[in-house]
Amino acid sequence: MRPERETPAWYRDAKFGIMIHWGLYSVPGWAPLDDEVVRLLGAGRTAPEDSSPDDSTPDGSADAVRRSDPLARHSYAEWYQNTYLLDGPTRAYHRRVYGDRPYADFRTEFVAAVRDWDPVPWADLCAAAGARYVVPTSKHHDGYLLWPSAHPNPHLPGWQTGRDVLGELGTAVRDRGLRYGLYYSGGLDWTFGNLPIRRMADVAASVPDSPGYARYVDAHWRELIDRYRPSVLWNDIGYPSAGDADGLVAAYYAAVPDGVVNDRFSRYGADVRTPEYRIRSEIDPEPWETVRALGLSFGWNRQETAEHLLSATELVHLLADVVSRNGNLLLGITPDDRGVVPAAQRRVLHEVGRWLADHGEAIYGTRPWPVPAAATSSGVPVRFTRRDDVGYLIVLGDPGPEFGVPGLSLPPGARLRVVGRAAAEPGVTAGPDGPVLAVGPLPPAPAHVFAVRPAS
Repeated sequence: MRPERETPAWYRDAKFGIMIHWGLYSVPGWAPLDDEVVRLLGAGRTAPEDSSPDDSTPDGSADAVRRSDPLARHSYAEWYQNTYLLDGPTRAYHRRVYGDRPYADFRTEFVAAVRDWDPVPWADLCAAAGARYVVPTSKHHDGYLLWPSAHPNPHLPGWQTGRDVLGELGTAVRDRGLRYGLYYSGGLDWTFGNLPIRRMADVAASVPDSPGYARYVDAHWRELIDRYRPSVLWNDIGYPSAGDADGLVAAYYAAVPDGVVNDRFSRYGADVRTPEYRIRSEIDPEPWETVRALGLSFGWNRQETAEHLLSATELVHLLADVVSRNGNLLLGITPDDRGVVPAAQRRVLHEVGRWLADHGEAIYGTRPWPVPAAATSSGVPVRFTRRDDVGYLIVLGDPGPEFGVPGLSLPPGARLRVVGRAAAEPGVTAGPDGPVLAVGPLPPAPAHVFAVRPAS
């Protein structure tokens, strides 16, 4: 973290953001439904500040990464250009559907999709979901740019959109009162070589190290800052060693004083750490953000169905779990080859948005309670947050008409309120292990929230 700088309050208050991957990889839109990479990333190890998301293993060792060697069956569809070159199911799919067609040819279909794309439905969906910030990809590992850059790719002419996708989406997002950040793959750019990457252990060594690539990345980030003033710089996979990350970040803070910089500029400091498919086991005193897709892939996978996605209930529980430990959730959604977010994803996001509309006071603007979690006397999980002198119990299920939370201590005369129900105040009595709340029958909901306020 940056000891001389506090993470901006807007970001700590926002709690919930949406990341959007859309690019040439969305045209084939295919990956194996194999969750090995996700399981490796989510194996429970908290991320060191300088880690890449691709170095995570159950025991944290390079040997374990080499043994697993999962990239031929990578579930991240946005890695299609790499995965279809390896001997595995993606290569078999590509040959069956596309024959010997090279990845670069997908630009034809993508350019047509960009021509018909409308940013408004994306922005409306993010707002309806209750997200407070949006982070689209500006360049992923294939190097294709989603804005008309003044610094074009030196190896592939026209390797960028003519339409300003980033600018139009930024306007639509900000018009809805949301913050706007940008993702950029600074570490990997396969137009500069190093394809294919066969093992997870080889990712760090695949970052181009030429001074020319470093100048290219620096020029892009500075152009993105000058043109779009993003509220978040979300770099991925590290940064070229010859690049000027310190100078870049200093220029960014001068241009956007309340901007947020993530930890994936390798050895450089950060405002927030970003573990992937992982959460903290306890309260982290430093701000952090777990990033994961709604399903198994950040890019659209035409094989994914509703059963591969988090349900609305699971997503609400994840959000409460992360926030109770001082984190944010950055959730990936995957527009299809036409730029349309699939209906199954939209349904989940709308349901979560409805829950947040009624219960968001226990999420937005909160900070951790002294402990993050407990359970009711019947075993229903509980997560805790607070805002000023108000504490929140987020019960991850139906606790029944009367329940206790063993070990919970309430101040004398504390007043309780059922959040989302007008003037509903539970009756509170003393139980052998702590207070007992009489809340009556509760309507179906992903989670129920109870506010605790000291006696006035």
